[in-house]
Amino acid sequence: MFKRVLVVMIVIILCAMLLPGQAAAKPGVSADAAILMELSTGRILYEKNASDPKRIASITKIMTAIIAIESGKMDEEVHVSKNAVYTEGSSIYLEEGEEIPLKDLVYGLMLRSGNDAAVAIAEHVGGSEEGFTHLMNEKAAWLGMQDSHFDNPHGLDTETHQSSAYDMALLTKYSMQNETFRKISGTKTYKADSKLYAWGNKNKMLTRYYDYSTGGKTGYTKKAGRTLVSTAEKDGMELVVVTINDPDDWRDHMNLFEWGFDEYELTKLKQSETGTSLIYPLSEQEKKQAHTMTQLLKEDKQKENQQIGADVYYLNEKKIGTVPIFAVPQTPTLAGSTKQLFDELAGVRLW
Repeated sequence: MFKRVLVVMIVIILCAMLLPGQAAAKPGVSADAAILMELSTGRILYEKNASDPKRIASITKIMTAIIAIESGKMDEEVHVSKNAVYTEGSSIYLEEGEEIPLKDLVYGLMLRSGNDAAVAIAEHVGGSEEGFTHLMNEKAAWLGMQDSHFDNPHGLDTETHQSSAYDMALLTKYSMQNETFRKISGTKTYKADSKLYAWGNKNKMLTRYYDYSTGGKTGYTKKAGRTLVSTAEKDGMELVVVTINDPDDWRDHMNLFEWGFDEYELTKLKQSETGTSLIYPLSEQEKKQAHTMTQLLKEDKQKENQQIGADVYYLNEKKIGTVPIFAVPQTPTLAGSTKQLFDELAGVRLW
């Protein structure tokens, strides 16, 4: 009897090994809210309470940084106010009356999470903290961050200062398209000319734990807990992970990245008849489920060198992308070219 049971168990194990590769189980996370997103397409690969508004602490500073960078004032000197110097929480130890380039403040903001830097940036770029938070909320609305409201540039707790894991991933996706932001986010150490020592990045995903890390931002308050945004790139695919109130965030981020990179790859889908293509992150199983449908415009709306239709790409009957189809320009005939030349020379049509 024992031998029979043993044989059955061995057969089951062998069958499992011989079956086509099955998708690995999604990793669990300790966070109250989390998301894993592919950066080029915005596809969500994993989520947990991703649209729930939460306190977010210093990952707020991603918004502060991108607004400062896009202001066009990065080379301007910032006069540091008393208000900035006495901001509570993490600091880069600015001095009242100090003059420092905005660029250095953004590095201090992102690497050392300086709340004093956040206020100095806000006062210089927005005229005041209130003016700057207005810019933050305008930017959030423009990006479609529907679960977000900003009360300050640093992330210290208020009842209405909040965002969601999805919104912060959306913001990071946008910000990482900016080369200056990308460079600052991925910097391990930075030495400002006016400072005696270099600033080290607090993001241990970048500096210690994960070889594929490309940047991110840490955060913490007692009410918000540990918050973390991190990005990573492997084999041409870049992902972002956001966790909110996560006591084991470093491990959770590494596990989500490893799962995402193992399960998905950027895949070029092609429509052979029209020649269009779409690049999208897919699992091995999903590659067999993707298909296209060609939609042509009515003939009276088609014009040479203009769009005549579109290929719509689907995954499990859900639209994942649309690629326009354009008319192929016709090669002019000799007679037609000669006629056009004479018309232009004579100013009249010959036939």
